Amino acid sequence: MSAKKSPEEMKSIFQKYATKEGDPNQLSKEELKLLIQAEFPNLLKDSSTLDNLFKDLDKNGDGEVSYEEFEAFFKKISQ
Repeated sequence: MSAKKSPEEMKSIFQKYATKEGDPNQLSKEELKLLIQAEFPNLLKDSSTLDNLFKDLDKNGDGEVSYEEFEAFFKKISQ
């Protein structure tokens, strides 16, 4: 599946996975893993890739990924 999606599609995907546990406005590492595996499997090659991806996305270091952090990353990779 391509990383090229409309902003509305990206928000919908984010919300679908963010509501699985904890804060519905943040992705935990496990939620991010589920999202990537289902929606963007080509981005996740192994568990160290997930750790690196999570660190890249979690710009403020709070241990979760906000929609703004998620959106900025996918804008960058879809260019």
